[in-house]
Amino acid sequence: MPGKKVCIVGSGNWGSAIAKIVGHNAKGNNRFDPVVNMWVFEEMINGRKLTEIINTEHENVKYLPGHQLPKNVVAVPEIVEAMAGADIFIFVIPHQFIGKLCDQMKPHVKAGAIGISLIKGIDEGPEGLKLISDIIREKLEIEVCVLMGANIANEVADEKFCETTIGSKNMQNGHLFKELLQTPNFRITVVTESDTVELCGALKNIVAVGAGFCDGLGFGDNTKAAVIRLGLMEMVTFTRMFCKGEVSSATFLESCGVADLITTCYGGRNRRVAEAFAKTSKSIEELEAEMLNGQKLQGPQTSREVFKLLKKKDMISKFPLFVSVYQICFEGRAVGDFITCLQNHPEHM
Repeated sequence: MPGKKVCIVGSGNWGSAIAKIVGHNAKGNNRFDPVVNMWVFEEMINGRKLTEIINTEHENVKYLPGHQLPKNVVAVPEIVEAMAGADIFIFVIPHQFIGKLCDQMKPHVKAGAIGISLIKGIDEGPEGLKLISDIIREKLEIEVCVLMGANIANEVADEKFCETTIGSKNMQNGHLFKELLQTPNFRITVVTESDTVELCGALKNIVAVGAGFCDGLGFGDNTKAAVIRLGLMEMVTFTRMFCKGEVSSATFLESCGVADLITTCYGGRNRRVAEAFAKTSKSIEELEAEMLNGQKLQGPQTSREVFKLLKKKDMISKFPLFVSVYQICFEGRAVGDFITCLQNHPEHM
C-alpha cells in the first residue's frame, strides 16, 4: 500500500522548521510518501525565485536561514499543484489568509484527506467565535486536528528540546500526526480538547503583546509575572465562555497552555514588537515591516477579533488585559495606560 502523501501549506519561519521535521520523518517511515510538497508563496530574492533557491540549495534563505531542509521537501509555488494527491495537509500560514486559500483548494481535495492546523489566531463568524480549524473543516470538508505549544521556530529548527500539544477529537488521526511530527527533541502529547488547545495558541499572543508593553515601559519581572498570571486567567475565562466543547483545567497545564504562554511572553515576536512599540512612536505596522522580515504579527490582530466578540456579548469589563491591548494597538490609547488594567483587574476586587 502506498504511503500517505503529505503537503505543507505554508513556508514561513514556522512552516520551514516543521518542514525540516516532516521531511526527515516521512523519508524514514513507510506509512508516508517520502516526497513532501511545500506550498511557497513565491517571492524574488536577489533576482531569484524563492522556490528555485529552496529546491536547489535546500534552504529557505528568507524565513529560516542557516538551516538545511531535507532534499525530499519540494517547494511548489502553485497551491493546486502542491496539494495534488495529498492525504495529509499541514496548515501553517498567517490566519488572515486561510479562508481565501481554502477556497482555491476546495475543488481539488482528495476524498478521505485530513489536516492539522498550526495556525494561531481566531476569526468571527455569524454566531460568534470562529476557530481557524473550523474554517478549514467547513471549507474543505475534512477532519482537522491542531498543534500548539511552546515552540519558537528557530529553536525547533536548532533541534533544542521542547514539547508540544496536538488537540484531536479523533485520537487515531491525532496519533498519526504524532507519528509524522514527533522527534527525540520535539515531544508530543495528544489530547481530545482540540478547541481549548487552539484557543490557547491564539489568546497567548495577546498576553505576549502586554508583556512586551511592560518590557518597553521598564517594568520588571514581577510585573511580567502578573501579566502572565492575569493573562492566563483571562484565557481560561474566555475559553470557558466561548468554547462549545469541554474545557478542563488540565489542558492549560499542557505545553499549549502555560508553557507556550511563558515562552511567548519572554521570547516571541509579539513581545519583541510590542516592546519596540512602547519605546518608539512607530505604529505596529511600521515595526512589523522593520522587524519581522515579511512575517506577520498575530497578537494585535487576534486582540481585534476578541474585542469584537466581547463587545457583542457586552463582556468588555471582564477582560481588561485583552481589551487594553486592543485599545493601545488600534484606538490610540496611551501605552503607559497598560499598567492601569493590571492595577484595577477584577481578579483583585
